Amino acid sequence: MSEMGSKNKGRTMIEVGADGVAVITIVNPPVNSLSLDVLQSLKESYDEALQRDDVKAIVVTGAKGKFSGGFDISAFGGIQEGKVQQPKSGYISVEVLTDTIEAARKPSVAAIDGLALGGGLEVAMVCHARISTPTAQLGLPELQLGLIPGFGGTQRLPRLVGLAKSLEMMLTSKAVKGEEALQLGLVDAVVSSQELINTARRWALDILARRKPWVASLYKTDKIESLGEARQILNFARAQTRRRAPNLKHPLVCIDIIEEGIVNGPKPALMKEVEAFGRLLKSDTSKKLYPHLLCSAWNIKGSRYY
Repeated sequence: MSEMGSKNKGRTMIEVGADGVAVITIVNPPVNSLSLDVLQSLKESYDEALQRDDVKAIVVTGAKGKFSGGFDISAFGGIQEGKVQQPKSGYISVEVLTDTIEAARKPSVAAIDGLALGGGLEVAMVCHARISTPTAQLGLPELQLGLIPGFGGTQRLPRLVGLAKSLEMMLTSKAVKGEEALQLGLVDAVVSSQELINTARRWALDILARRKPWVASLYKTDKIESLGEARQILNFARAQTRRRAPNLKHPLVCIDIIEEGIVNGPKPALMKEVEAFGRLLKSDTSKKLYPHLLCSAWNIKGSRYY
């Protein structure tokens, strides 16, 4: 087993089994949040797995029964105040998640237990399949922070669960549990926590052998409606949003970015998403919501995520 990153910081660990499957584990207690250290370590672990001849396929999971609670919101304040350098535009969303993980020549499966929220779910969605436990919680709650999903969520969630459901999940910030996620197509199988890793290992090898589909979710089209129907759904969502939250702009930005992907394709829309995320992070709305959410995350849930 090898570790990527300092033991004092968030990191990932990689362990290669006799079956040729590399299990990459996110380690950043208490909820395996995606600090910049973790994301850099994740890329390093992937690069190692892709270079090693003894690795055939990859499983991504989180330590101690939690996949990942998402991007560490404690970093938002530092970025907003200019104390923490924001990653270069598109580095995480495009270079790490899309061009390294999703485009990898070795298949990967996300093994999801506990939380897969925000960036955590976005990491899971770039894998070529997802296995979850019944109690796992999967969602994109970024709009509560005055933001939009920034690691590809506006593009991949609609392609996995359909436009109407993805809009509902993003605009209301509500998570779904394992069985509903299976019905929606967000995960491919639901198993007990005891079976999770072994099932994911077998699934990854089945993808490699073409016994299971090798799916890049960014390019799935079977759940996306025709352009005319999609625009009707998006316009209905806009009208509802204006009625319910007339003073908030970021939900409308989220809808616009989703539409961008449907009209002009998902890859260009990823960069639009990154640009909008960076802009919203510095907005007055996000700066006002961030302290409230940070306080709420610590006091109510005893952890910090999104």
